[in-house]
Amino acid sequence: MSRILLIQGHPDPAGGHLCHALAEAYQAGAQAAGHTAQLVTPALLEFPWLANSREWEEGALPPALAPAQQAIGQAQHIVILYPLWLGDMPARLKAFLEQVARPGFALARQAKNPLHAGLLAGRSARVVVTMGMPALFYRWYYGAHSLKSLERNILNFVGIAPVRSTLVGGAGQMAAAEVAAWRQRMQVLGAKGI
Repeated sequence: MSRILLIQGHPDPAGGHLCHALAEAYQAGAQAAGHTAQLVTPALLEFPWLANSREWEEGALPPALAPAQQAIGQAQHIVILYPLWLGDMPARLKAFLEQVARPGFALARQAKNPLHAGLLAGRSARVVVTMGMPALFYRWYYGAHSLKSLERNILNFVGIAPVRSTLVGGAGQMAAAEVAAWRQRMQVLGAKGI
């Protein structure tokens, strides 16, 4: 059985969005199958945003993020869920990732080769992105650029691989039956721990 960490990146702390429902379904499926599945919600955490590279390299991790960073360190599989906002992940999720993926934790401080400085090898990930547009349009017309950026420039850079993805299009107009079908898919993925 795997230790799974879900990072629910929707910035609305009130909940009730499709991202929340998909995270709950994945977590339920994982736990029912015997996996350990912890949920971290950056929208519920109070932390400052980084203002310069010196803060990132030398500053202290905000205390509110220490449990999240520890959970990342213990996880074997990480699931990141977020809605596509202005073509990218919401700023709060990006700020969270910038804070927790610091040198000494996610990257080696004195790496001989900066392209191989990742300290989080041995973990896999799944990225779930919800969006109003059709998922195929995002993937083929826009090239899934924010997803590729997260995969290549953050997750793979710190050593996390493989990274699988799930794109959920038409999020704003889904009927209840479609939402139920997506929740079922997430439960199946959670049960498999992928």
